[in-house]
Amino acid sequence: MDNNEPILNNVEENKNYKAGFVAVVGRPNVGKSTLMNAILGQKVAAVSPKPQTTRKQQMGIFTNDLAQIVFMDTPGMHIAKHKLGDYMNKVADSALFDGDLILWIVDVSVAPTEEDRLIAEKISGFSPRPDLFIIFNKMDLISTNQIKPNQILYQNLVPDSVCFAISASLKQGISDLLEKIIEKIPLGDPFYDEDQVTDFYERDIAIELIREAVMRHLEEEVPHSIAVRLDSYEDHGEESAYIMATLFVERDSQKGIVIGKKGSMIREIGKTARQEIETMTGRNVYLELRVKVHKNWRNNPDALKLMGYIVPEK
Repeated sequence: MDNNEPILNNVEENKNYKAGFVAVVGRPNVGKSTLMNAILGQKVAAVSPKPQTTRKQQMGIFTNDLAQIVFMDTPGMHIAKHKLGDYMNKVADSALFDGDLILWIVDVSVAPTEEDRLIAEKISGFSPRPDLFIIFNKMDLISTNQIKPNQILYQNLVPDSVCFAISASLKQGISDLLEKIIEKIPLGDPFYDEDQVTDFYERDIAIELIREAVMRHLEEEVPHSIAVRLDSYEDHGEESAYIMATLFVERDSQKGIVIGKKGSMIREIGKTARQEIETMTGRNVYLELRVKVHKNWRNNPDALKLMGYIVPEK
């Protein structure tokens, strides 16, 4: 199946048309956002080699002449160490309630971790529970004789599941997975316009792309203690845009790391983010970044709300 297939213009006349919501869950850094980008054929979700790049739920909307699939890309489920972690886990939990189907993404190149086992327990605890696909991702990183033992270990955690092997980064196995997802979702009219690919606005994606740039350039714990606030997003016609954003850190020492010697690090972060935003918008972008300290913001409920981390009510 090709996600560039012609889109049906009058889906209401197709009584066999399908539309449904698919919860995409898994522990951090297993490839959830990479998979969604691969399915959509374009980048709408931030990705980086570091865990916890995704902090909010983002929808990726796939539409063709057979179905509309609304993927709910969620933060990685993990053992929380602060209120931000609690928020991220609750966002992922909320998606499990809303999905017609659950895709549990696992890194098949390694055996199940403690976080994987906790996710399996959570999924198994739902009653009634939507159908579950276990997606064995990162097949390209593992030798043939290692694949089967790890697959068995994951499948034993939730025996009543259907399993698929893919490589999201290489876009292998995506077509077969899409066909099976369409089989499982219910009949119905599309929820979104045929040309809409995400529920995020340009400014929302810009925030995530700035965070992605931070994750790519900074090491160890520093990236996870950074929040991005968009202060200004000015459209200057179809040709350009002006963006100003603030990076919040928790300690004075982190501020120096983010800025770098003579501003070298913040310039590199800005350059990477600007290039990604320009690719997304097709416009020239002037990006201005500044850094401020907001002590212990990850454990401050008021600060979390101020930065847009609103816990879903479920």
